[in-house]
Amino acid sequence: MDDLKRQAAARALEQVRDGMRLGLGTGSTAKHFVELLGERVRAGLYVVGVPTSEATRADALRCGVPLTTLDEIDRLDLTVDGADEIDPDLNLIKGGGGALLREKIVASASDRMIVIADDSKWVDALGRFPLPVEVIPFGVAATQRAMTDAFRHSGVSGQMMIRTAKDGHVFVTDGGHWIVDARLGRIQDVGRLAGLLSAIPGVVEHGLFVGLASTAILAGAQGIRVVDRR
Repeated sequence: MDDLKRQAAARALEQVRDGMRLGLGTGSTAKHFVELLGERVRAGLYVVGVPTSEATRADALRCGVPLTTLDEIDRLDLTVDGADEIDPDLNLIKGGGGALLREKIVASASDRMIVIADDSKWVDALGRFPLPVEVIPFGVAATQRAMTDAFRHSGVSGQMMIRTAKDGHVFVTDGGHWIVDARLGRIQDVGRLAGLLSAIPGVVEHGLFVGLASTAILAGAQGIRVVDRR
């Protein structure tokens, strides 16, 4: 599986050109991209990257990739990131690693977003993977009640759990927020659910990435498959 992720990352790297401003995703597949990008940088490629998490920042610095921020530049040429699920319209569920807020900010500031993954992430409809929703800790029970209403109005339902870290304490994002993971099953109307969740005051961001990815690069036993948004 790790080799498949690296193959997808290598194919995405073919889209990188000298002088590009890149969004650098978070997660195991995106980490391969950062490592391969570092090899190209050491060979003379000039790029600058905006990391989507503190973990990715550390990886980029270790690999010698120059970094900047969205305060210093106003637009990115390309973001390369992974996903927890990808549907045929290239809508995504992201946030399994907890970086969904910064990932969405960076993707939204990019001219293009390439999603890299092994082909197990391809689904006919989103929802098999629990949907991460980043929330403010204050009033979290009220936020969850509003989320339940949003799910009902979108035709889905399921259990919610506040994410915990490996040490058993509540998982805290790089932004100081919590994550509620919702097991919803098949999501029929992704756009409607995304809109309803975004309207809840206690929700900082949700893991539905709608209309952001332009291309998916999927690596499987039969090779690489490239899917462009319809």
